[in-house]
Amino acid sequence: MAQRMSTRRRMDRIRDDHAISRTVNGHLKRKERANRDARMLGLIKAGKFPYTPAVQSWLAVQLDKRFVLVTEDDVKKLVAAADKPKA
Repeated sequence: MAQRMSTRRRMDRIRDDHAISRTVNGHLKRKERANRDARMLGLIKAGKFPYTPAVQSWLAVQLDKRFVLVTEDDVKKLVAAADKPKA
């Protein structure tokens, strides 16, 4: 039979495990966001206005406005800004 672990030790272990998990998952999410940004920019460059719902959602988040308010000029500015090399 397993020996009982105190509540404090158990809670400390859970807290530590969660912190490690957040760190690992955070790195994975950062990579996935970069992949998604590149994929969406590729779809925007290849496609025409209006875009598919997934692209519309991504554009709305990037431009911080509802997609019905997004104009073709806004999209062109976003693509131009993304093409500029970062210093």
